[in-house]
Amino acid sequence: MPSPYRVIFARPGTKAFSAAGSLGRMTLSMMGIGVVTMVSQLTGRYGLAGAVAATLALSAAVIGPQISRLVDRHGQRRVLRPATLFSAVAVTGLLVSAHERWPDWTLFVFAAAVGCVPSIGSMVRARWAEILKDAPRELHTAYAFESVVDEACFIVGPILSIGLCTAWFPEAGPLVAALCLVVSVLWLTAQRATEPEPHPRDKQTGGSVLRSPGLRVLVAAFVATGAIFGVVDVVTVAFAEEEGHKAAASLVLAVYATGSCLAGVVFGLLHLKGSASRRWLLGMCAMAVSMIPLQLVGSLPLLAVALFVAGLAIAPTMVTTMALIGQHVPRANLTEGMTWVSTGLAVGIAIGSSAAGVVVDEAGARAGYLVAAAAGALAAAVAFLGYRWLRPAPQREGSDGHERDGDHGQDREDRAERREDRAEQRHMA
Repeated sequence: MPSPYRVIFARPGTKAFSAAGSLGRMTLSMMGIGVVTMVSQLTGRYGLAGAVAATLALSAAVIGPQISRLVDRHGQRRVLRPATLFSAVAVTGLLVSAHERWPDWTLFVFAAAVGCVPSIGSMVRARWAEILKDAPRELHTAYAFESVVDEACFIVGPILSIGLCTAWFPEAGPLVAALCLVVSVLWLTAQRATEPEPHPRDKQTGGSVLRSPGLRVLVAAFVATGAIFGVVDVVTVAFAEEEGHKAAASLVLAVYATGSCLAGVVFGLLHLKGSASRRWLLGMCAMAVSMIPLQLVGSLPLLAVALFVAGLAIAPTMVTTMALIGQHVPRANLTEGMTWVSTGLAVGIAIGSSAAGVVVDEAGARAGYLVAAAAGALAAAVAFLGYRWLRPAPQREGSDGHERDGDHGQDREDRAERREDRAEQRHMA
């Protein structure tokens, strides 16, 4: 690995918990598509398959932050193990009900219960934040690495899940996804030395972290960002089918994720100066602008090139978002804050997928990319309107206190930036 990555993994225990987290995140990338493949194979009803998968995703979006709040209060080991056991039992019920052709409502009940699955990515990032709380540059590199892992899982996971369901038996994909979750949580929670210290409920940690205006801006922006991802997934499959090469859609989407992976690796090597909130705003705008070329593509190779370029903005924006969460959420609620952003992303994906499906049915795949452009414009608008809540970072007890992901003189740069803004306002007046 390049030097910055060698530095972070020289810390005791980091390789082990990152590896455990990587395995656990395969569950997220495998479960939804595995459920769609399983139900459609067993029943031949794609509408039912999509509805069950949507129930699972929305359940995870609602329950996930509550699980993370309990983790912040009681610790990862005490909460993750029973939550994972409950989720694993629900997956078992879902597989049995599908295999035995039980009434449709049983599928929805078990899918809703599966939503108790914990956010493994948030758990791993919380460990990095605890270990590297006094090393902002190294934390930036760690967040970049975890974003690359996220993208890699979403390249490999769907292909693996579909392959298992079609090559072995219909229930194989969700089954292996559940096994990955169980092994990951047992492995992760056995590593007590790197587990963040729990923070029992008090005046600072008792309420929801959504009271933070900055976090609300990030969550709202990521709903729109998730809509971009949901639209691109659905419309790309439809576009490939119109071109007569539906199977190539997975390769094109893999190119999209590869662009993000490469950008994340490079971004983790950089020691950037300046305001993280300004970088985040630029990243959101870059994602929005990257949706415009999709309106012009006329073939799958050109679509792959356009999506590769679009992917370059994803991982750096994700990394910067995690840094901003640490500045706007008390350290005692960090896991919950990260999970809320992931929840916003999941909700956006569900909305974008649904909207794209309607447009594709009515007007064709090329028109579907207009929905991606609209979602990008919405994300940029939210970022612009909410930017004032992200800069300067609030001084909150237990938070990082200032934008620490730059160099050690970042606080001075922020003060200078604020002076420039006041001077410009006086000039305009």
